[in-house]
Amino acid sequence: MKPVWAIGLMTGTVLDGFIDVAAIRTDGESIAEFGHWTLAPYSDDVRKLLSAAVEAALEWRFTGAEPPIFRQAEKALTHAQSLAVNDFLAKAGLSPKEVAAIGFHGQTVLHIAPVGSRHGNTRQLGDGALMAHITGVDVAYDFRSDDMRAGGHGAPLSASYHAALLRKIGAAAPAAALNLGGVANITWWGGGDNIIAFDTGPANGPINDWIIRHHLGEMDVDGAIARRGKVDEPRLAKLLQHPFLSEPYPKSLDRYDFTAAMADGLDPADGAATLTAFTAATVGKALDLLPERPKQLIICGGGRKNPAIMDALKVRAKVEPLMAEDVGWRGDAIEAECFAYLAVRLLRGLPVSFPLTTGVKVAIPGGRLAKAA
Repeated sequence: MKPVWAIGLMTGTVLDGFIDVAAIRTDGESIAEFGHWTLAPYSDDVRKLLSAAVEAALEWRFTGAEPPIFRQAEKALTHAQSLAVNDFLAKAGLSPKEVAAIGFHGQTVLHIAPVGSRHGNTRQLGDGALMAHITGVDVAYDFRSDDMRAGGHGAPLSASYHAALLRKIGAAAPAAALNLGGVANITWWGGGDNIIAFDTGPANGPINDWIIRHHLGEMDVDGAIARRGKVDEPRLAKLLQHPFLSEPYPKSLDRYDFTAAMADGLDPADGAATLTAFTAATVGKALDLLPERPKQLIICGGGRKNPAIMDALKVRAKVEPLMAEDVGWRGDAIEAECFAYLAVRLLRGLPVSFPLTTGVKVAIPGGRLAKAA
């Protein structure tokens, strides 16, 4: 297959009010070209609706009928992202006919990992058929359900794309990409098709929630609050005994499996410092689970913009992290690019889940395709 243009969409679990939109030209195996990308803001109404849907999901937990707010939020999210795509196409100079597919991740509102023989569950809001109708482009969506029905974790799905990025820059194996979103996940590439991926622990989620709780903003901008505080070392040591952190991979987390309550009782600055140190230290524990520590650890996701996290990685994880931009990647676009890449893999019937990334028994494709009218 010759490389084709695809558009990817991503909205993270931190609910930062932005839609990541990115275009790449790819055959689903290598990356031929990076195209236009942008961050498109949601309206406050949509953001509040999504936040309410997440709260409803945490109460629901797959018990009984879905909360009615899901359908309302799904429609609003799909409309907002579809209009963002249409605007993106105009600014990128692409017609709908020039785009092979849109990779539509949707909004994760709840994720419960499998335990033993019990399958997990996941719910992403997003109406692929509605988006295909509004944009006039085929839409690949619902990427995680097939994996979870097959006994996998449904996450992380970024491994094949991270490996393609590492191959594109000629990284010396073993190398790794670490995404710091609401949750942190790592992809370790040992050369060829040798990839391992898993969620390492929390990232921005608990820190953001802590800052919001104390009415200090939406996030710890530049790590300034954490830098004023002192890490509660005894508390940190206890937090690092959490069983998830020593579990073998594959493994995954919900955004709210680790919360800001870990810092309860501390003042705002000490709490921010302790949560920041915890994020970095969990990365270190994850690196120790790998067959070999990577020669390069490249950081993407919003957390890379927090100098306190980046400095803590050097101390707590004992690594010298590289920013995505240091190697020519677009750090804010990578997750959206990933779903453009996965959309093309769906078109080709290529696998998106692997035994050492999500825990499925054999590599499998995933996702559904909604055809444009």
